[in-house]
Amino acid sequence: MAVCDFNMCFTFVMAGWEGPAHDTRIFLDAIRDPKYKFPHPPNGKYYLVDSGYPQMKGYLGPYRGQRYHLPDFRRGRPISGKEEIFNHSHSSLRSVIERTFGVLKKKWAILKDMPSYSFEKQTMIVVATMTIHNFIRKHVSRNDADFMEYEDINWAYENNIDSENTHGQENDDDDDDDDDSDDDSESNNSSGFEMELTRDIIASSLMNSL
Repeated sequence: MAVCDFNMCFTFVMAGWEGPAHDTRIFLDAIRDPKYKFPHPPNGKYYLVDSGYPQMKGYLGPYRGQRYHLPDFRRGRPISGKEEIFNHSHSSLRSVIERTFGVLKKKWAILKDMPSYSFEKQTMIVVATMTIHNFIRKHVSRNDADFMEYEDINWAYENNIDSENTHGQENDDDDDDDDDSDDDSESNNSSGFEMELTRDIIASSLMNSL
């Protein structure tokens, strides 16, 4: 699990879980265990998360059961209703994580074909590549070719992200919640209801601004 900012830099990574692990399980472990030092959002700020994550205070997800991915909006009918307007804006902003992973995977071919190192070493390699990724972005040059390629959201989706199925970073199936019903029920409380209200307010504001 990784978090990034809008400058395409990673701000948190939790490497080492196996692929079948559910998003919710990894997420809740990261935010609840103090040893990971997860950077929780301050009051009034939110992380944009996909629908594979629980709806809870500080973590703003999209409307489920509505169009979400940008290629779907480009190929389909015009955007309609506050839910789709919100989802389009949410997806546009959250695409930065997909583009950031696009840069990472293009720079480090080892991530696509990891040698049979020990699991611990493989985890360290993932974290190391993200650290160097951030250093390049912050200190080497704003004209780095790989970053420039993925900075243009429209170009990136048409030429890279869409053709590679968004690098496998999306997980928006409603059925994903089945394996973690206990964890999901914990987040289905007043905190989740508060975020649903926040989302509705933002969606209505976006619709009224058109």
